[in-house]
Amino acid sequence: MREQGTGRQPTGTIAEAPGTDASRRRRQATERREAEQRPQATERREATVREAKALAHPLRLRILRLCHEQELTNKQLANRLDRDPGTVLYHVRHLVDAGLLEPGSVRAGNSGALEKPYRSTRQSWWLTDATRVSRLAPIEAFQHELREAGGDSVQTLARFALHLSVEDIAELDRRICALLDEYVSTDEQRLDQPRHGGLFVLHRLAD
Repeated sequence: MREQGTGRQPTGTIAEAPGTDASRRRRQATERREAEQRPQATERREATVREAKALAHPLRLRILRLCHEQELTNKQLANRLDRDPGTVLYHVRHLVDAGLLEPGSVRAGNSGALEKPYRSTRQSWWLTDATRVSRLAPIEAFQHELREAGGDSVQTLARFALHLSVEDIAELDRRICALLDEYVSTDEQRLDQPRHGGLFVLHRLAD
């Protein structure tokens, strides 16, 4: 830590380069604490047209997932997604305009140059009918994430076929979402545990 008002390093301390592992871990810990302190939505509401359009592309959904727990720059996102930085920035701007992604504080990168990271506003889970523009985008995003993690990452799986009325589907959806809402709203209490991802899909089988 630098002494206030001077450019000298205090006696007995060692300066750390911005890109060191220790510096990176502290920055990530700070980002997690800030995420805990930000007010979180806890009630569902219908997605706006802009939000629904922003969530209609699998790459944007993957960006939101990556920025959910840590702040990432456009360059870092492009590297993680193996995409051109210009393409990623295009999608990042869509998410920012929709209020689903927000810029974090400007920081020093590994080379010491200033960079602007982005973080999720953690609103997308609480939006209803958010996939009305593209029902397949979340499935495609999930497929990419699962392939990246590998088959050994699967912790539990249930494949089923059921005969259900419209009322049965609504009740099943309500009960599953209520259970997931409970875990999502208390997730900050388990930040020391491994991250897991999942997707619940119910579809009409072809005749």
